[in-house]
Amino acid sequence: MALLSVEEALARVLEDVAPVAAEPVPIDQACGRVLASDVAALRTQPPADVSAMDGYAVRAVDLTVVPARLELVGEVAAGRPFAGVVGAGEAARIFTGGVLPAGADTVVIQERTERDGATVIVKAGAHPGANVRRAGLDFSAGDVLLAAGRRLTGRDIALAAAMNHPAVAVRRRPIVALLATGDELVPPGASPGPGQIVYSNGFAIAAMARHEGADVVDLGIVPDLVEATVAAVRRARAAGADILVTTGGASVGDYDLVQPALASEGMRLAFWKVAVRPGRPLMHGRLGDMRVLGLPGNPVSAYVCAFLFLLPLIRRLTGSREIHAPIELAVLGRDLPANDERADYLRATLQRDAHGNLVATPVPIQDSSMLLSLARADCLVIRKPHAPAAPAGTTCPIVKLGL
Repeated sequence: MALLSVEEALARVLEDVAPVAAEPVPIDQACGRVLASDVAALRTQPPADVSAMDGYAVRAVDLTVVPARLELVGEVAAGRPFAGVVGAGEAARIFTGGVLPAGADTVVIQERTERDGATVIVKAGAHPGANVRRAGLDFSAGDVLLAAGRRLTGRDIALAAAMNHPAVAVRRRPIVALLATGDELVPPGASPGPGQIVYSNGFAIAAMARHEGADVVDLGIVPDLVEATVAAVRRARAAGADILVTTGGASVGDYDLVQPALASEGMRLAFWKVAVRPGRPLMHGRLGDMRVLGLPGNPVSAYVCAFLFLLPLIRRLTGSREIHAPIELAVLGRDLPANDERADYLRATLQRDAHGNLVATPVPIQDSSMLLSLARADCLVIRKPHAPAAPAGTTCPIVKLGL
């Protein structure tokens, strides 16, 4: 297969991907989940005119001449309305959140008053509506305040609660199965033998997937054997995985057995080469309802390809409205040579210059095995295929890195 552009490869990954099923969850468990349907207010907030301050509920017309002496006829506290009416020359003591009594149209803050037994002396005038929160100031019953596809924040949860929703409908968490292949891999904490390395790819990918709202099934490390790889693929299907992510073994070498194993199970291959650096040997296919992403084995390649392809796929499955990482502009902090036929995603650090401009400085060595520079990077500088040489100070597109 010919090399695909990043854009075409991503289009194929997202092709015909529909959101997963919805499920109701209590609002205290909904943070970070994606709404499956619009959420409309079940009540008006505030439901009536209420006081915004501690003070006295009065009629503004009675304050035309001040100081004004008004007779106290009642008291209003939050949750304890006054059943009477404030008439001419009268006032009711009111506290923040108290319902404005009938007849009153204004709240005078207590700092502008004095008490004289059953009389309150108002020392300053006030216009109608002063210090009053009108009914529906925040929202009204029936208003759609949270739209489907929104990933809920803590602030959204507070709003849903105020709207009187004890639960909301969200997309279920997609299941991502992770499979590492390679005789050379050992888990952290082991003592690597000759030619072995400590496995790291899956930890970053699992963290990224969970941060996007997925559940992760770790299939572990399997040796370079077709039978072991097939068995792991079957475990992924048995777990109901929506996505199987493999790391390593996706190319065409003698020990790259992921493709043969998946083909033996019936996978329809969509592509396995992308014009991207790092990460050329990237595979994508379908095995029944399960999407398959075969990531490169080098750790930076695996991370960048997961960032570019896995995260948008998870977002599409969750029904998120925000599929693609936002592209921002920065200024190059060092010279870059002309590019070849592959799109480059260069690890870079960010800082502000003396003029407040965002400066992205690619690390000098972009070797795809080097995790330290990835851990210290703030963003990826995007270089299009065949981009000309770019001197320091040139504007460049970037995507900021999260987890």
